[in-house]
Amino acid sequence: MASVKNTIITSKTDKLPGRSLEQKENKVDVKNNAAVNKATKKPSQITSAFGKVKPNPELSDSLELLKEKGVLSDFSQKPQSDKHTVLKEAQQVPKSNTIVAPSKPIHNEETKNDHVFKKPAPVQPSSSVSASASANTQAVKRRWTLDDFDIGKPLGKGKFGNVYLGREKTSKFVVALKVLFKSQLKQNGVEHQLRREIEIQSHLRHPNILRLYGYFYDESRVYLVLEYAPGGELYKVLQQCKRFDEKTAANYMAKIGSALKYCHSKKIIHRDIKPENLLLGQNGELKIADFGWSVHAPSSRRTTLCGTLDYLAPEMLENKMYDEKVDLWCIGILCYEFLVGKPPFEAENMQTTYSLIRRVAVRFPSCVSSGAQDFISRLLKKEPAERMSIDNVLKHPWILQHTTKPIQQ
Repeated sequence: MASVKNTIITSKTDKLPGRSLEQKENKVDVKNNAAVNKATKKPSQITSAFGKVKPNPELSDSLELLKEKGVLSDFSQKPQSDKHTVLKEAQQVPKSNTIVAPSKPIHNEETKNDHVFKKPAPVQPSSSVSASASANTQAVKRRWTLDDFDIGKPLGKGKFGNVYLGREKTSKFVVALKVLFKSQLKQNGVEHQLRREIEIQSHLRHPNILRLYGYFYDESRVYLVLEYAPGGELYKVLQQCKRFDEKTAANYMAKIGSALKYCHSKKIIHRDIKPENLLLGQNGELKIADFGWSVHAPSSRRTTLCGTLDYLAPEMLENKMYDEKVDLWCIGILCYEFLVGKPPFEAENMQTTYSLIRRVAVRFPSCVSSGAQDFISRLLKKEPAERMSIDNVLKHPWILQHTTKPIQQ
C-alpha cells in the first residue's frame, strides 16, 4: 500500500465554524428558492463600492481602521527596494494597466524546499544591453506594491489572513485582495502549498474559474490579486435556500463540469470541490475558487490525503494512488448536497463518515428525481474507473433536460 506523504484532513469547520458534523440540518425547506434568484440577479455597478472613481469617505475610514488593527500598517509608506523584493517571477503591471499573469511554469513536485518567501538573487544587467533600452524597459514595467491599491471593505476571513475589496488606483480596476500573513503560513508549513496555488491558478483561463491576476509581498504579508465575485459564496445561498431545485442544481453542475474538464485537460486536479469554494460573479455566473489543494500532476497519480472530510473519495481514505477521478466523486457529493441540503455521508463522528464512504452507502430522499439519482449514482462509484467520465457528465440526460444554454466544452 502506498504511503501517505501528508495526512491532512480539513473539516468544514476550518472555514465556516457553523458547519460542523454535530450541527445536522435535517429539515428541508424549498420555499426560499427566491434566495437563488436574488443571488443571481445582476447587482449594481461594481464601481459603486468605491463611489464611481470619486473619493469615498467610507474608504478612508476603512483604511484607517485597517491601519489601527495593524493589518495594513505600512500602507502609506513607500517600500524600500532592499526590503520589498517580490518573488522571482512576481506579477508586473505595464503602464497600459493591462494585468499580466506571471509566466512561471507549473511545477510537478510537491515539495517544501521551494520557499515561497525566498528572495531572488539580484539580476545583473547584461553588458550588451544599452542604457536606453534598460531605461525603456523600466518605464514600461514596474512591480506592484500595496500603494497601487485603494483598500475597501472586508470580504471574508480565512485561517491565514483576510480578503478585502480593492481597486487599482490608476486603472480603477476592482479586484479582491487576499492578504496572507507569512507568520501563519510558516507556522503551518504551507508555503509550498501557496506557491503551487499561485502557479496553477494564474495560468487558468475559463469563464467558470476565478482569475488570479497576480501577486506581490512585503516583509510580513503575501498579497494575491484576485477577480472580484460580487455574488459571494454559493454555500451561503444554499444555506438560505436549504436546497436548490433541480433546474438550478443541474445548471450549476454543468458549469462545474465544464470548468473541471478544462482543468483536467491541463493535468490539474482540484481535490477540494465543495460549496464553500464556489463563488458567484456579477451576473450570477459560477466561479470555482480556492486552488489551495489543487495539484498539477502530469503523471495523473497522487497519494496525498487532503480535502474536506465529507467529500473525500474512497481511494484517498484507503491511502491508494488516485488521479483526476477524485474530482468526479466530489461533484457527485456536491450535486447531492445541492438537492438535499447536506452531504450524503454526513454523520455524528468521523469514524461513521469513513464507514459510509467506504461502503458508498447513499440513500436518496423522495424529493430527488430518478434522473438526478442516476446522475449522482454514476459518479459515486467506489472504483474510480467505473465513474462516469467528465464528458458524459456534460452529456447526461438530467443535465441536458434542465440546461437551456449550450454547455461550454
